[in-house]
Amino acid sequence: MKTESVLLQTLCVPCACRCRYCLLSWDGKPVGLPWERSVDFARSFKRWMDENRPELRFSFAFGYAMEHPRLRQALAVLRELGSPQAAFFQCDGLRMRSPEACGDLARLLAEEGVERLNFTVYGLPAYHDAFAGRRGDFELLLRSMRAAREAGLETSAGIPLTAESAPQADALLALLRREAAPDKLFLFVPHEEGRGLALAPIRFSEADLEALSPETARLLNRSLFRPEREWLAEGAFVPETRRSLLLSLRPDNIERWEAMSPGEILAETEALDDAYYAAFPTLPELAERYGDREGRRFYRQRDLFAHYRRLFAAEQGLSVYDVTDERQSGSRRD
Repeated sequence: MKTESVLLQTLCVPCACRCRYCLLSWDGKPVGLPWERSVDFARSFKRWMDENRPELRFSFAFGYAMEHPRLRQALAVLRELGSPQAAFFQCDGLRMRSPEACGDLARLLAEEGVERLNFTVYGLPAYHDAFAGRRGDFELLLRSMRAAREAGLETSAGIPLTAESAPQADALLALLRREAAPDKLFLFVPHEEGRGLALAPIRFSEADLEALSPETARLLNRSLFRPEREWLAEGAFVPETRRSLLLSLRPDNIERWEAMSPGEILAETEALDDAYYAAFPTLPELAERYGDREGRRFYRQRDLFAHYRRLFAAEQGLSVYDVTDERQSGSRRD
């Protein structure tokens, strides 16, 4: 397994929403290391990477949301460290703003070199607000998209599809085009990580796809998202040969990491990845064991693999450090 990139993060910024499928299972308590100490560590780590592992891509990021209290300075740090997040701003979970304040934020982002803003829209206004756990969130997204357009920033909006949200998709897309005119609209099938597991009973299916208009259905990447029965066809799985390491800075690991070299930290995280995947059969083996060859629910390959691993762990009573939990250090394979 070839390591290709390293993402160093600190989850130190609160999120204003409580989304039903939050990857990070946000519960109102940040788990990340405070910002200033994280930046010092990131600068030192980046210097080591440049000198010793220049073949690996490196980036530094913060969350849970990008509502940093000193946003200009934070974006400057991201630029300094060569992080893609300096140009791509995720707008979910920002605090409430008036139209004027949305304009101020958009202009600040443009001045700081941000190029693209992304938004996630869960459904029509009432459904979206309930899904995000905050009244008025839908209108905030519209105000923010309009302000971004006026500031010359590119905008994209992703719509997660479930059995609940799919019947709203046609009307939602029309509303977004009319009221906010984002540059790009796309559909996706949400994961089952974090609180996303609660969406399993309403996972998007072929029946839901057939109910969409042809124009709307075309916005779903059908090479990436497929029904289970298609993934189980001969030769559909693509072997995973690469991994990205996620290093999550936390109060409970920082003193130990500051006493280690970056090379030791990378090796330790690679070992966690190796041990996790060694505890499970391969994807084809799991598919043979748990796959539904008539399954019409949509997954991406990574999510189907995770679904099967969860079934195997429950069946075997297996407890293993979860490298896919993005609140802690781990990895992503593809």
